[in-house]
Amino acid sequence: MRFCVFMGSRFGRLPAYREAAAELGRVMTARQIGVVYGGNVLGLMGVLAETAFALGNEVIGVIPHSIAEAESARTELTKLHVVDTMHERKALMSQLSDAFIALPGGLGTFEELFEVWTWAQLGIQAKPIGLLNVAGFYDRLMDFIRHVDAEGFIAPEDNDLIVVSDNPEELVERLLARIAARPAEAPGTPVADVI
Repeated sequence: MRFCVFMGSRFGRLPAYREAAAELGRVMTARQIGVVYGGNVLGLMGVLAETAFALGNEVIGVIPHSIAEAESARTELTKLHVVDTMHERKALMSQLSDAFIALPGGLGTFEELFEVWTWAQLGIQAKPIGLLNVAGFYDRLMDFIRHVDAEGFIAPEDNDLIVVSDNPEELVERLLARIAARPAEAPGTPVADVI
């Protein structure tokens, strides 16, 4: 069992972001859930990877050559995949994972989150998606998504594709429950076939 975690390569303004990344690493390790992430040493990415790896958890990084050279890929990992493109990165991260979690982050985190959310909406993947809403970080985003729903651009059930919690342990438990409830042969096209 592995969860793919999207998060910032910066620490953000609040210490709570850093603390949540470390706590998620501890929770996933306690539940024997491996970490798949962007392979970077920086910011929240580094905090999660360092915490989980130090506790003996499997930590797999996936990073494009260009970012590995510019930002320093983390070497203390179970495995580091260095790929050619961002598309290959996201496809491999998806293939290696049973669920997705987004912590606070910037544009890259949002892009990754919205891509897997769209894949779920289109039936390309059926893996659960969670938002770790640290210190209300995602409150305005979820308000906006409700606005988009109210304006008729997404269906109400599209909101249900996301599990939101401010507690790492609760979020992991809810994602595990969704995995357990999912049919053994969930429908979907392999992600690599659509990107």
